This record gives sequence, structure tokens and C-alpha cells, in this order.
Amino acid sequence: MFSHRVLAYSQPITTIKPGEYLVSQEDIIISTVLGSCIAVAMYDASNGIGGLNHFMLPGAFHPKRPPKPGQQGYPIIESDPQDFLEDSARYGMYAMEVLINGLLHLGARRNDLAAKVFGGASVLGFGRDGRRTVAQSNIEFVFEYLETEKIPIITSDVGGYEARKILFFVKEGKVLLKRIKGTFTDQIAQEEHLYEERLKAKPVDGSVHFFTEGQT
Repeated sequence: MFSHRVLAYSQPITTIKPGEYLVSQEDIIISTVLGSCIAVAMYDASNGIGGLNHFMLPGAFHPKRPPKPGQQGYPIIESDPQDFLEDSARYGMYAMEVLINGLLHLGARRNDLAAKVFGGASVLGFGRDGRRTVAQSNIEFVFEYLETEKIPIITSDVGGYEARKILFFVKEGKVLLKRIKGTFTDQIAQEEHLYEERLKAKPVDGSVHFFTEGQT
């Protein structure tokens, strides 16, 4: 991750990459660029504490109960603990647990946490023929996980075929989103592919840490 400033915003911006997360109680902006990966902006608005992660599953995720279309465009998946026993799901669980635990460590209240979910695009067009994609697995995992943990989803923008850039304003809980088209999408897809290969090369056990921790 790296920090910088731009003239458009008074707050400093910290950009996280695939496999990283950041939690903060400072007045900062956390940014990331997403293709098929998922980012969850999670925050406790009453205490002004928030964080963002950026992750993917290195393999398929297969909910035992088929997803149903939600009213806000995201899938409704009835929670089943057996779903999270899959090897690929453990990577996603770790990504979410370090984010939640980091927020609680800074003083966030568990019952006051809320989430905004982004990403899961088929950036190279895979999935147009109806075949299951990594992006679909990422989306279904994160919505089932948040349902299981009873963390409300305030808004989401997932799926499709375009990459996304998001800016998360920690103190406000606000997110700005920009869709990305053109050749830059190929660069995003390549970076995420390398991240996926790194995940697949590591053993899946509780002692492995795939995320770069950050707190401010």
C-alpha cells in the first residue's frame, strides 16, 4: 500500500492492492482498484472507525443453497456453515476476519458495523457464455459471509464486465465509485491473476497470513 495526496481532496489517500487491508480512525481516504476481486468497506459510523479490504478466493465457492436475486441487485444466500469448510472459502474468511478484528481493536462496536460491497466483475468477459467464474464465487462468498455474521449491507455494486475504482472516506462511511474501461482493465486483470497464483501456491491453514496489515 502507499499514501499520497491529490488537490481534489483535503484528506490523504492510501491505496491498497490485492491481498491488503487497512483499518483507521483517522480522517483519511482508502482507495483500491477492482476487477474480479471483492472489496468490503466496513465501518462503525457512530465511532468514526472504518476499513477496507481487497481479496479473492483462489478457487470456486459452491453454496449448498442456490442464490436468490435480492431487491438491491445482490444475491440472497441462506447461510450454511458447511459452505465455509471449502478450502477456497478459508481465504475469504481470513480476509473478512482480519478486517473485522482490526476495526474492533480500534474501538468499533460489533453490533454497529455496516458494510458496502464492491467488485466481482468478469473483467475479461468470462461468464458471458453462462460458465461459472471466479468473480461469481467471490460475490456469493462475501454475501453469504455477511449474512452469516449478521452485518448489514448498506449498498453494493458487484458483477458486470467493468473494473471499478473506489474511494472510501473513513470518517463519513461514504464511497465514491468510478467504472474503468479500456486497456487499463487488462492491467488490473493481470495483477489479480498474479495474486491468485500466489494464493494457490500457499498451503491453506490457520498459520498462513496472506494479508498485509495496516492500522492508522
